[in-house]
Amino acid sequence: MIVIFIIFAAAIFAPWLAPFSPNEQFKDGLTLQGAPIAPNSTYLFGTDLLGRDLFSRLIYGARTSLIVGILANGVAVILGTVVGLTAGYIRGRIGAAIMRITDLMMAFPALLLAITLAAIFSPSLLIVALVIAMVNWVQIARVIYTQTISISEREFVEASRSLGASNRRILIKHIFPHLVPTVLVWATLGIATTVLLEATLSFLGIGVRPPTPSWGNIIFENQTYFASAPWLVFIPGLAIILLALSFNLLGDALRDELDPTQKGR
Repeated sequence: MIVIFIIFAAAIFAPWLAPFSPNEQFKDGLTLQGAPIAPNSTYLFGTDLLGRDLFSRLIYGARTSLIVGILANGVAVILGTVVGLTAGYIRGRIGAAIMRITDLMMAFPALLLAITLAAIFSPSLLIVALVIAMVNWVQIARVIYTQTISISEREFVEASRSLGASNRRILIKHIFPHLVPTVLVWATLGIATTVLLEATLSFLGIGVRPPTPSWGNIIFENQTYFASAPWLVFIPGLAIILLALSFNLLGDALRDELDPTQKGR
């Protein structure tokens, strides 16, 4: 949570924390041979291949990665919850048809599907977020579908039906509250997945387009200097690992706290 808080704070206060503009190219930002400058007192994390301050680009890149991660994961969680809840409660032919479509989406490799969609549409911050959301909603839909079937067969739901409660009231008042812990855990764990997928798409050149900085396209732009200037790859790579690992650990902790069967283990 401390790591997540630091990264969120850096993204929110980027204009005040970044020592330079993320796209400013400095005359002294490259060596006489045109190579990036190593980390020093002026440029904390060194400079990139165009003589821009890497530290400033990392701070602004956190904004891009978090916006894409939270937006894409939020859309995926909402869509997956609605689909799974609807199919699990209605069941029958309609529910089966909805889940067959979900299974069809799960049959495609997520990265390959994301690459295809990103290549079809012109990449931008919003398009990348929506592409990632279209790839990631199927997993939570399957989980919510299974839990909805289990909950809808319990006695308190049958009692509500016998008292004349509408389907809408049963879904909102009796079933969905039992799904909230699962949704919260998936919402937390999913941010790590979406951040990694955004970094992968940006690294492949079909994600967020330069000069807008993101951690993935920072690695993509500087990969040719991997041997001579390794900090250009290792530092943004470490930032991606720390953010993904932090959200994974937070999601695991939430699952242990919200799931009674996990307490004490």
